[in-house]
Amino acid sequence: MRIRPSEITPEPVYRSRREFLAGIAGLGAAAAFAQTSSAEQVMNVMLIERLQYKHNARYSTTEAANSLADITGYNNFYEFGTGKDDPARNAGSLRPRPWSVVVDGECEDKGRYTLEDLLKPHALEERIYRLRCVEAWSMVIPWVGFPLGDLVKRLKPTSRAKYVEFTTLMDLKQMPGQRSHVLDWPYLEALRMDEAMHPLAILAVGLYGKVLPNQNGAPLRLVVPWKYGFKSIKSIVRIRFTERMPATTWALSAPSEYGFYANVNPEVDHPRWSQKRERRIGSDSFLSRQPTAKFNGYAAEVASLYSGMDLARNF
Repeated sequence: MRIRPSEITPEPVYRSRREFLAGIAGLGAAAAFAQTSSAEQVMNVMLIERLQYKHNARYSTTEAANSLADITGYNNFYEFGTGKDDPARNAGSLRPRPWSVVVDGECEDKGRYTLEDLLKPHALEERIYRLRCVEAWSMVIPWVGFPLGDLVKRLKPTSRAKYVEFTTLMDLKQMPGQRSHVLDWPYLEALRMDEAMHPLAILAVGLYGKVLPNQNGAPLRLVVPWKYGFKSIKSIVRIRFTERMPATTWALSAPSEYGFYANVNPEVDHPRWSQKRERRIGSDSFLSRQPTAKFNGYAAEVASLYSGMDLARNF
């Protein structure tokens, strides 16, 4: 069952809760969280912190964003279950603080970075992006983050680095869906270096101006708006630079259905359904569909990355 708007914590309540949590931080806040219901824990994690950012109109769509209820209540995050409402129900077990990311492979500045280390030099921006999932549904989401390319440059990849690989947290206690064998864990994704350096690719740490909810990939996730949603890996704990194309989770699991590139392309159908049309979550009717735009509407910005490629073969 999806979260109804009436179940989302109102802004005044959120602000009061934030002040309360700040006041008890030194007196056992973890114990206070343990006393609340699972659903309440999820909402606490979602809304306890406001981010400082500037809106980036250049890279934002003018389409109306989906509601917070839509975005936080309808998700693909198999680490918390395969149902669309499972992540919102089960993600309270994730502990997004403290958090660190290992950087290795073909780069100069290897090491383990705390989330604060990664964020410190970067000014956060709000970018309102379309999200298109391979199951033919879509949303418009106001992400808060910073360009992935800025971090890549900071980590100084060597001349041998042709790809950037990302890994999701592997923890059976925090991510109960990993106890199933629906996928080989941990979740892996990757981008070609020129894709990673494109200014549309961002690392997100929030949405709707607040810290990223657990079910949306807290505390750090990739957002690549011209690709299907499964490329935008969540809860990242490792960034690795490689010379060869890395194996990625869905391409390993079902190679005839999910390719490495995963560019939104209405001309290439999924083997089990058409990609020519999509359903915008939150629309009045389940049957209300709209045409799918190539590269999810970002063709003017990214089509040149794939000049000369056969996008039906390199799907």
